[in-house]
Amino acid sequence: MSEDLPDDLQVPDDISSLLDGSTEEPSVALLLTPVAQAAPLAATCVIAKVEADVLLSDVGAIAVLRQKAAGPAGAAAVSQLLRQVPIVLLERREGQISATRWVGGSQQGDKLPPGLVLSDAPAVLEDLLLGSVEIGSLDGVVSTTGLSRWKALRMITGSGKPKK
Repeated sequence: MSEDLPDDLQVPDDISSLLDGSTEEPSVALLLTPVAQAAPLAATCVIAKVEADVLLSDVGAIAVLRQKAAGPAGAAAVSQLLRQVPIVLLERREGQISATRWVGGSQQGDKLPPGLVLSDAPAVLEDLLLGSVEIGSLDGVVSTTGLSRWKALRMITGSGKPKK
């Protein structure tokens, strides 16, 4: 039996690292929100200093984070500004998807079963999460790039519209 194993195989003392993948940087991190338009969520991301590309879906606006490793920090910052709105941080690490609810600021909420979150989700959410579509190839995307904090504040108050 040992003849079939590679010579350089190492078994860690703590196998929990093999199960949760928490040490690996995510390949995708996105925020799922019930915000009804992409522009206000993009503006909120600018004010929260979170770099993202935002798209409207059937269930709400989705922010695809540009700094994938900053998922929890980004979720906390956006949740701090959208205190009454539940946000779900979805991350994919080496084939494993995790979902965490954030409400009312910097407190991380419950871990959610990813299958339950994705069960009634629009196809675009799954496509973005699995990496089968790039956010830049979709229509209606509002980017935080080049969006000033002043313009973001005007977008939130309704006096400014995003440039197309």
